[in-house]
Amino acid sequence: IDNKEVYLGNTKLRKELKVELNSLYEVTFKQYAREGKTPIYFIKDNKILGVIAVADTLRKNSQKLIAKLPQNIETYILTGDHQKTAQAIAQKLKIKNVIAEVLPEQKVKEIKKLQKEGKIVAFVGDGLNDAPALSQADLGIAVGSGTDIALEAGNIVLTDSNPLKILSALHLSQKTFQTIKENLFFTFFYNTIAIPLAALGLLNPMIAALAMSFSSVSVVVNSLKIKNIKL
Repeated sequence: IDNKEVYLGNTKLRKELKVELNSLYEVTFKQYAREGKTPIYFIKDNKILGVIAVADTLRKNSQKLIAKLPQNIETYILTGDHQKTAQAIAQKLKIKNVIAEVLPEQKVKEIKKLQKEGKIVAFVGDGLNDAPALSQADLGIAVGSGTDIALEAGNIVLTDSNPLKILSALHLSQKTFQTIKENLFFTFFYNTIAIPLAALGLLNPMIAALAMSFSSVSVVVNSLKIKNIKL
């Protein structure tokens, strides 16, 4: 601005620029962070001119989603925001695990760390910075109102940006997997009994062929039940 560099950034930037911090701005910065806002230093001529705060509002139904998630699912907040800002949001959502002040590539590292522990990771994101993490996660869930690159990186896209749709996706996945297991049973049950009996001459081959056809019909009919699942 007017041929002078102006900086907007966090504590890391202030320290890199070696800008002195007076008590007033420090108190203001920490207060904004405690309120769940992202505080930003406004720096010009190697001096702090003010502290600006921006805040993301929690998406509607976010608290309901966290409360309704199954007990065996651990929840994490993975964000580039200030630690105190992340903690304030975590408190509202009742999330214990918070990893804050991370860059996009660090988000990927944190996900890899969880995967190395043998955990299956689902990541929900909507921003440009979330795209690498969405790709790395076992399941990337992109919020429909997010950036195009995030939508491309996600395996599932929540078209109406309603977090409760995550529960619907999990429910549908469980029912689909259960149907696959049932279909495997139908496939092997008829064939493992009827075909050996027909080969030994203890069963008419026509009946064995009919049993094999019936197993195929059972699989198709059983799969069609997925259409009736209430989400």
